[in-house]
Amino acid sequence: MAYFAPYVDESGFHMPTYADVRDDLIVQAKSIFGQDIYLEADSQDYQWISAVALKIYDTFLAAQLAYNNRSPSFAIGAALDGLVKINGIERNPSTYSARFSACPVVLAGTAGTTISNGIIQDISGYYWSLPSSVVIPSGGSATVTATCQTAGAIAANPGDINIITTPTYGWTSVNNLLAATIGVAVEKDSALRIRQSISTAQPSQTVLEGTKGAIAAVDGVTRFEVYENDTSEVDASGLPAHSITPVVEGGEEQAIAEAVYYKKGPGCYTNGTTEVNLTDSYGQITAIRFYRPDYVDIDAVINVKQLTGYTSQTTADIKSAVVAYLNSLAIGDDLAISSLWGAALSAMSNLAKPSFSITSLTAAKHGGAQATADIAIAFNEVVRGNSSYITINVT
Repeated sequence: MAYFAPYVDESGFHMPTYADVRDDLIVQAKSIFGQDIYLEADSQDYQWISAVALKIYDTFLAAQLAYNNRSPSFAIGAALDGLVKINGIERNPSTYSARFSACPVVLAGTAGTTISNGIIQDISGYYWSLPSSVVIPSGGSATVTATCQTAGAIAANPGDINIITTPTYGWTSVNNLLAATIGVAVEKDSALRIRQSISTAQPSQTVLEGTKGAIAAVDGVTRFEVYENDTSEVDASGLPAHSITPVVEGGEEQAIAEAVYYKKGPGCYTNGTTEVNLTDSYGQITAIRFYRPDYVDIDAVINVKQLTGYTSQTTADIKSAVVAYLNSLAIGDDLAISSLWGAALSAMSNLAKPSFSITSLTAAKHGGAQATADIAIAFNEVVRGNSSYITINVT
């Protein structure tokens, strides 16, 4: 192609390539200084023209980015943050794995002991902060909320948090009774674009889509699914007749219930184990129900034959890739074993020159028998990855 001035038409923004800019500058230089000027790649003049061409091309790229940032489909970073506010949503920040009332940490010790700014540790080496001040009551144990000091998807299964990092006289032990509610990393542009697209359904004529859009806009919601049974019988998943069943991860219960209440169809039953009672302006109380997802930890055994270039870092990369894939699945998504193969192979930088080969791969729900069959996930479950449960056997 030859150089042309950047322009915008009905199909978008158009601009020349770096090579087009460079070649046009060479043509212009020869028209000024004569056709016999030496402008091969090893000449100083050519190097100068190349540097100028790069600066011009960088400017064109900035103009292209500014044009693309007008649309949620192509905007990135801060520009996307600004656009989605039109839809009443914002990017979810990174959160911290936390223990809530349903997932307690039990501190045992002598009654009356005060624990100030206590820190505990799990078996993976992550630190968790206790409330600023905890007093052990007369019963000898206190249940409190612990928050992980590391942002992101930090898992802790029952019994994993059992190390006292800041010893206090009279404080003897710590233990978590249930698994942690996993935090998430700061929301990626791709995920925010999906939420923005869903949020535009709020004023739609389809009530179900409007309900999904309202839930998506709730602050702190990370993953969700809404199932509808519009028949007069219980469906194959056990969902009641003429009902919707929201399954929501993250967000405040009150805000989620209000989002469902204001968007669901009249007379539609809301199904779930979490129940919030809302009172309308006439004093009528309505119970809104939804599910919180149940997390399914996955045990995976990957047998790997090391090839040229394989290192201990490769093992860590395979684990990280598999865990990242597991944590990317949506609520209710079944786990395909073939996808685990793909996730493990993605740790290889160059498939044309493999550093390892996978000889076998099996998986199961945590504690179950390993198998090569796909793993079925219930409507209110979501797969969770934990590197502690991923075994890499290298030969």
